[in-house]
Amino acid sequence: MEKFFIEPIGFIKTPFKSKAEAPRQTIYSKGAKGKIKILDKYLEGIKGIEKYKYLMLIFYFHKSKNYHLLEMPPKSNEVRGVFTTRSPNRPNSLGFSVVKLLKAGPDYLKVSNVDMLDGTPIIDIKPYISDLDKK
Repeated sequence: MEKFFIEPIGFIKTPFKSKAEAPRQTIYSKGAKGKIKILDKYLEGIKGIEKYKYLMLIFYFHKSKNYHLLEMPPKSNEVRGVFTTRSPNRPNSLGFSVVKLLKAGPDYLKVSNVDMLDGTPIIDIKPYISDLDKK
């Protein structure tokens, strides 16, 4: 299979400097705030984003070093495949979080309910649209 290249569109600043400090999921973040600095060449891409209350962030687990196809999730005694878990240790190290948009600036987005480490590369941003994104 052909490999491909993905580059970040920005980086998020968060209060979490280590894996031990970061919440395991956004639901446990207790409203923790972050600021996404959008890279200059992608600034036009956030035009109109202030219309949305929530955003879906796709990011790169840049501190994840290796993975196993079988994992035992926290609070479980059952070994499962990595694709049935939310482990940060994945073949492509991609993460996904829904955050609340607090403010859209000219080159940044302030968000809350962050669960990623400080300096995490943001790969993509999509608006969360409840009529489309929930069942």
